[in-house]
Amino acid sequence: MVTVIQKMVSSQPKYDLIREVGRGSYGVVYEALVRRTCQRVAVKKIRCQAPENVELALREFWALSSIQSQHPNVIHMEECVLQRDGMVQRMLHGSSSALYLPLVETSLKGEIAFDPRSTYCLWFVMDFCDGGDMNEYILTRRPSRRTNTSFMLQLSSALAFLHKNQIIHRDLKPDNILVCKSRDGVDEPTLKIADFGLSKVCSSSGLNPEEPASVNKSFLSTACGTDFYMAPEVWEGHYTAKADIFALGVILWAMLEHITITDTHTKKRLLGGYVQRGMQVVPVGEALLENPKLELLIPVKKKSMNRHMKQLLHQMLSANPQERPDAFQLELRLIQIAFRDFTWET
Repeated sequence: MVTVIQKMVSSQPKYDLIREVGRGSYGVVYEALVRRTCQRVAVKKIRCQAPENVELALREFWALSSIQSQHPNVIHMEECVLQRDGMVQRMLHGSSSALYLPLVETSLKGEIAFDPRSTYCLWFVMDFCDGGDMNEYILTRRPSRRTNTSFMLQLSSALAFLHKNQIIHRDLKPDNILVCKSRDGVDEPTLKIADFGLSKVCSSSGLNPEEPASVNKSFLSTACGTDFYMAPEVWEGHYTAKADIFALGVILWAMLEHITITDTHTKKRLLGGYVQRGMQVVPVGEALLENPKLELLIPVKKKSMNRHMKQLLHQMLSANPQERPDAFQLELRLIQIAFRDFTWET
């Protein structure tokens, strides 16, 4: 029997935290059980002791709470609980509570706006994914055409859903794509895009507040993300949602050809494309920023993909964002490749 190591603070705790499953500078993730139903969930605890932690936590909360419906391939937030010392309150989007507003002020000012003697924590209750992340799943198994196709369709569908909901993820990478093991007769596992700490929810157009924002026309200036998946225009600090398309292009390219990079800190193998420059390994986006006419060697391995997939990847990884398909075009083209033109050469 698994020992309960901690309970969420409440007069009547709803969740029992079973074990720690992940830890980073941003927070700690636990596997937990809903007391009433015994359903497994993931609970992420974020200590708000630094302004950057508060900003990341609120970005994730704002993105996930802005979504009015669920998608099978996007992590679902069941609820977010704000704890200050012994006080606990469920967070609601647009709340004006005395507990919530100091966090918003901290995020906006970049400095702590509450009594530093207080302990602020945010608890995110989300889907529990039992299969690790995409890196672990792909790199510990033999290449599978069926799995590759399933994952491409799932990820493109999820990205189209996010962009439809005016959310730019800004940190798409295999580490942030979680795997739920297959069950109920489903052949392939379910992927879920997670970790929305760098995401941006685009507001309505300034010219016409009634007109919904277009993620492909909303320009952002904060250069953020992970080097090996960042589009060239992100390095420059002037980009739109087409940066997500580029990041997904790197992921799909790496998945199809089992191309890996090595994390300099953990020495862990990760899925990721790159450009070889002598002995140096350079992120694709950085290389294209320096030389927009650079011809990427896709595929690296002969016969690893058909000509339609090769053409699509070249377009997704174009140095010019306007030459990349948007998320809705991408989803349609991958469906066509998967079901209408599945004449793979291997």
